[in-house]
Amino acid sequence: MSSTASFSCPSPFFLLKSLLLTSPPSSALYVFVAAIAIAAEAYSAELVPPTQEEIRAAVTKSLPLLTNAARVSKEERDGCMTCHNQVLPILALSTAAARGFPIDQDALRDQVQFTASFLAKNRDAYLQGKGQGGQADTAGYALWALDQAGWKADATTDAVIEYLLGFQIDLVHWKPHSRRPPTEQSLFTSTHVALRGLKSFGTAEQKARIQQRLERVREWLLKTLPEDTEDAVARLRALRVAGAEPHEVGNAVQTLLHSQQTDGGWAQLPDMESDAYATGSALAALHQAGDLPVGDRTYMRGLRYLLAAQLPDGSWHVKTRSKPIQTYYESGYPHAKDQFISVSAASWATTALALAVE
Repeated sequence: MSSTASFSCPSPFFLLKSLLLTSPPSSALYVFVAAIAIAAEAYSAELVPPTQEEIRAAVTKSLPLLTNAARVSKEERDGCMTCHNQVLPILALSTAAARGFPIDQDALRDQVQFTASFLAKNRDAYLQGKGQGGQADTAGYALWALDQAGWKADATTDAVIEYLLGFQIDLVHWKPHSRRPPTEQSLFTSTHVALRGLKSFGTAEQKARIQQRLERVREWLLKTLPEDTEDAVARLRALRVAGAEPHEVGNAVQTLLHSQQTDGGWAQLPDMESDAYATGSALAALHQAGDLPVGDRTYMRGLRYLLAAQLPDGSWHVKTRSKPIQTYYESGYPHAKDQFISVSAASWATTALALAVE
C-alpha cells in the first residue's frame, strides 16, 4: 500500500485555526473561519486511510458469513447454483485466501466442485444451444468462479463456450434473460461475464470465432455509455477483457471515478444513496480492471465507507429493488428478503477490502 503521506492535513488548516484565534470573538470573520475550520477538520479526518488492522478485522468478520451462506444455499437449492450465493462468495473467498486470510479450504473446494457439477449436468443443453436458467449470465458467472479457483478446461467448459459463442449471435452484445437489478439487468454485465468466459476457457479451435465476436463487442462497448454504476463497472471490466486500448480503459475508469459520492461510496443509481454493493463492485473493478492502486485516495475513501457500513455481526445490509421470481428461502445470510443482494454486496465489499491487504 502506498504511503499515508498524501492523506495528511495540509498547513492551510493550521492557518485557519490561527486566524480563528486572532479574530475578535464577535466578528463575522470569527464565525466564518470557525465553520471553515470545522469543515476542514472533518475533511481531513476522512482522508486518514484505514489501517491494515481495520481492514483485516472487517474481512475476518465477513468470511464465515459468506462461507455459511454458500453452504446453506447449496443445501436449500437442491443442486441449483446461484450467482449471489455461490459465484460471488467464491470470488471473495478465493481473493481473501490469496491475501493470506485463513479460510475453510474444504468448503471453498466444495463450492467450486458444486459449480462445476452444475455446469456438467447441463452439458447436453449447452451443446444444443439451450443453456440453463439465467442463460449467458449464469453460464458466464459460473465460468468466472471456476477460472478464479484455478479450474482447468474440460469437456464441460468446451460445451459452455460453444453455447456462449452461438447464443444471441444476432446481437453485437449479450443481454440478460430476466430483470433483477442490479446484478441481472445490465447489457454490460451479461456481455462482460460472457466475454470473460470465452477468453478464459476458449479452445484453440474456438479461437477464431471468439476473436470475431470479441471485435464486434469491443466496438459496441466503445460506442455505448453506461447509465448506472452496474453498467460502468461491467463496461470497465469488459473493455479490459476485450483488449481495449489503455486510453479507452482509462476513460472508463474516469467515468466510474466521477460517480463516487461525497461519503466515499458509490450508489447503484444517481437518485439512490451509497451502498456496499455498488461501492465494493466499483472498487474491485477500478483496481482489477482499471489498475487503480489500492493506496489511491479514491480507493481509501471507498474502504472507509465500507468499514463504516459493516454491521457488528460482520454483514452488510443492502435493500433489494428486485421483484422476487423465486420461492423464498433462507440462504444462511442475514437480512431476510434482502439477503440475496446483501450477500452479493458483502462478497464485493470483502473482495475490495481484501485486495487492500498488504
